[in-house]
Amino acid sequence: MGCLKTPFGDTMTSWTLESIRALFHTPLLELVYQAATVHRRHFDPLQVQRCSLLSIKTGGCPENCSYCPQSSHYQTGVKAEKLMAVDDVLKAAKNAKDSGATRFCMGAAWRKVRDSGDFEQVLEMVKGVNTMGMECCVTLGMLTEPQAQRLKEAGLYAYNHNLDTSRNHYSNIITTRTFDDRLETLDHVRKAGISVCCGGILGLGETEEDRISMLHTLSSLATPPESVPINALVPIEGTPLENQKKISPFEMTRMIATTRIVLPTSMVRLSAGRLSLSPAEQALCFFAGANSIFVGDKLLTSPNPEVDADLELFNQLGLKGMPGHVEEPETACESLCC
Repeated sequence: MGCLKTPFGDTMTSWTLESIRALFHTPLLELVYQAATVHRRHFDPLQVQRCSLLSIKTGGCPENCSYCPQSSHYQTGVKAEKLMAVDDVLKAAKNAKDSGATRFCMGAAWRKVRDSGDFEQVLEMVKGVNTMGMECCVTLGMLTEPQAQRLKEAGLYAYNHNLDTSRNHYSNIITTRTFDDRLETLDHVRKAGISVCCGGILGLGETEEDRISMLHTLSSLATPPESVPINALVPIEGTPLENQKKISPFEMTRMIATTRIVLPTSMVRLSAGRLSLSPAEQALCFFAGANSIFVGDKLLTSPNPEVDADLELFNQLGLKGMPGHVEEPETACESLCC
């Protein structure tokens, strides 16, 4: 490992498995303190970005992800639906912006992007959201480098493609694609100049070593992801993981704190599973370095805290929404200063 700074340092030239392992096993209160210190060097600790996530094409996915109710391999009650109309998506994006969201994410239950009419519609959605001045993020499965370039040209800000878990545990969760397939898509996204959103899910039956390994993979990318969602499994009846034990709030906090130190300038997103956390447990996650949440009553098909509950939590903690990194384009009138 080269150039390791103090425990409160901003960066490490390279994180080894051993160094991340040592950090991960730091006593929790000390780990959270270190993470909070690093967090304050890069972010306003009272700012949390509010994001909105919409399922634009639900169900019928050919992948066999063991946690996902949208997989066609399982009987979960989620019906396959067609791609939403562009106007309906843009209306949802406007509503999200009016509710305080600065990032709008769209998810389609596809294995991979196909050059089709549906992809052309998604490009129109991206263009429309981009004109609203919101960060636009999509998760569409695997894609080629030319497809990534087209998304970039349409104004896409970020592409989400989670690793989910470690390389060693991956085949225990998904067999219809490989870990390297995921890395290849991330490479296409990066080459197109699109911001990378990539994280994982806790509670898939993985070990602590798997969590450490996943973080090591993320930190070892040529350019670390700008956004790292940390999800907790929401067990869904009908999936292979329906009886999986939920992780504890302390496990979630430990993962967030370690992520914050290992990836000090990334947005760390407290994502799926937040509904199971009490206000105090969410506050601990924010203190440990989480600075983004999804707002709205649903994350794709999983339940999420209601908007009013989030507003109350923000008020209680003195938190404020974080502005997005994309400015709303000037209108013709504004550009003429009339």
